[in-house]
Amino acid sequence: MLCNGFALPRKENEMAKSNKVDMSCARVKKYTASDVSKAERHNERKNESYENMNVIEERIPYNVHFKKPFAPTYMEQLKQMETDGMVSLRGLRKDATLFNEIVIDVNTMYFERNGGYEYAKQFYEEAFHFIEEKFGAENVISAVMHADEINIAATEELGKEVYHYHLHAMVLPVVEKEILWSKRCKDEKLRGTVKEVVHQISHSKKWKSDIPLTDEKGNPLLRKNGKPMFRASYSILQDELFNYMTEQGFKGFQRGEYGSTAEHLTSLQYQIKQDKERLEKLQKRIQREQIKYEPARNVSKTYNEIDRMGQKTITGKMAISKEDYSQLTALAKEGITSRAEISELEQSANYYRQKYFDCANALERMKTKYNELKEKCRPFLQALEHFPEVAKLFTEKVKQLFSFKEAQERAEKEAREKERQERIKARRNKRGMER
Repeated sequence: MLCNGFALPRKENEMAKSNKVDMSCARVKKYTASDVSKAERHNERKNESYENMNVIEERIPYNVHFKKPFAPTYMEQLKQMETDGMVSLRGLRKDATLFNEIVIDVNTMYFERNGGYEYAKQFYEEAFHFIEEKFGAENVISAVMHADEINIAATEELGKEVYHYHLHAMVLPVVEKEILWSKRCKDEKLRGTVKEVVHQISHSKKWKSDIPLTDEKGNPLLRKNGKPMFRASYSILQDELFNYMTEQGFKGFQRGEYGSTAEHLTSLQYQIKQDKERLEKLQKRIQREQIKYEPARNVSKTYNEIDRMGQKTITGKMAISKEDYSQLTALAKEGITSRAEISELEQSANYYRQKYFDCANALERMKTKYNELKEKCRPFLQALEHFPEVAKLFTEKVKQLFSFKEAQERAEKEAREKERQERIKARRNKRGMER
């Protein structure tokens, strides 16, 4: 396998054991009208180049959209929804939070152990349904699973390309708001009654928590002013995600760490990791420049020493003639310059020699894969040459089988969706009875 043009070593044991506990994580990011475009370019892969060095552009087609925006941009879709009366932006400031990005994540190795890409698609499709149920399907602007960001550490550990699968969902924080008839209404009976119910965008109200915090004995925890403390809404989201996914049959991972600060710990750790990587790259660059600088500094230093040679001493005497001295210093300078150039050429030669070996090894591996594939296809190619009609019938039969398989998978998916909708309906009925 190749990663960014470099050959990766193949280990005998491809699935390394890790003591790290697999945990789910749901992070919430807030965006205003002025800064949502940056998230959009990242999520929808609209950038021409990416600051994130782990994005492998050849893998972008593997990203899975569970829901695509119906408008060219997130903001245009929001404006269209406002025009259609689906949402209301009434009374919001210019810098108000209009979008929430939900990033759902589980450790890379969790997916690698359970089937990789195909398992990740199933997992995040169900996570997408969780988001639909939580925020309302009509309020989900976009939901996409990224499968194009390589995990360097896991790749080096396993000796093969390993990708970090995660879900980006852009949603609208919508709450139902009752608009009452004012006191100025001519009909006295209508005053104070509900005039209309609008779907108001409000981040603060959407994420307002009404679940009190309690101590070990179940007593409510109070603030200094005597008012009750409530659980962080993002923490509740973590609970809901974990419970939902386990109910759908996804096991083998734990809920993210508890605590309001811990809810964003994964994101913080990621930023620290990125900063450390950038620092390491900068330090390596400084070291490379230092290596280049030292020979040049030594050359300059030697130039000065040679220039000082042959200068008159206090007595005014010289060990050699001025003409010989001039010739000697010129030759010495030329030799030192040549030595520096030779050193640079040797470094370049070593670099390109290593590049050649890497490419040669990659070519040999590709030749081996090609020969293996050719050998597997040999019977079919021979049949195609000598018995084309039979080969054609075989191809048509394979197409029929694939069509049957796709139809069967589609039917199974529709059955699962119907069952999921029934579960959702049952849960809603249960909640209604509890209320």
